[in-house]
Amino acid sequence: MTSANSSLRTLASVFVASALAFGSVGCSSTTATTDAATTDSTATTTAPATNGDNTMAMDNTSGKNLAENATAVPQMSTLTAALKASGLADKATSGGPYTVFAPTNEAFDALPAGTLDNLLKPENKANLASILTYHVVPGNVMAADLKDGQELTTVDGKKLKVSVAGTTVTVNGATVVKADVKSSNGVTHVINKVLLPQ
Repeated sequence: MTSANSSLRTLASVFVASALAFGSVGCSSTTATTDAATTDSTATTTAPATNGDNTMAMDNTSGKNLAENATAVPQMSTLTAALKASGLADKATSGGPYTVFAPTNEAFDALPAGTLDNLLKPENKANLASILTYHVVPGNVMAADLKDGQELTTVDGKKLKVSVAGTTVTVNGATVVKADVKSSNGVTHVINKVLLPQ
């Protein structure tokens, strides 16, 4: 593990909350394709993610905000660290609701060699922020609300394409490995790939 990845893992939980708060600053007019803010679904359309020897520890999460929930999960530490490096960390913990498609540490590790280290450089802060906000959609979009062929609009106005095949849900090719992790200011769907704006 590189020192950059190590420091990312220490800060990872900040990503989700930061990106969400950042999105609320300049994107209040963007909305998700589905209006699911009032949906109260407990259906999970995919199997929980595992990290070899342990499962995602995301139970009893609805009383915590997105940042607190992300911080509590070791498999999300790189995401949290990236949020801090992007300058989004201080804008976290409030606002919303938001839907976050949160990549695991393994998803970040799968990026081409040197990509993450490069994105963490101060001169690439805006690039990193753009990538992170690409994972955030306004409103509460539960797994049951996701339909095959649906497009979701991110907080920065870009589009995400949803595919549903049986019980498998993908967003821009990233598989949802744990769905419907509720927070006080939104919902998180854990994904196995980093989404890159196109």
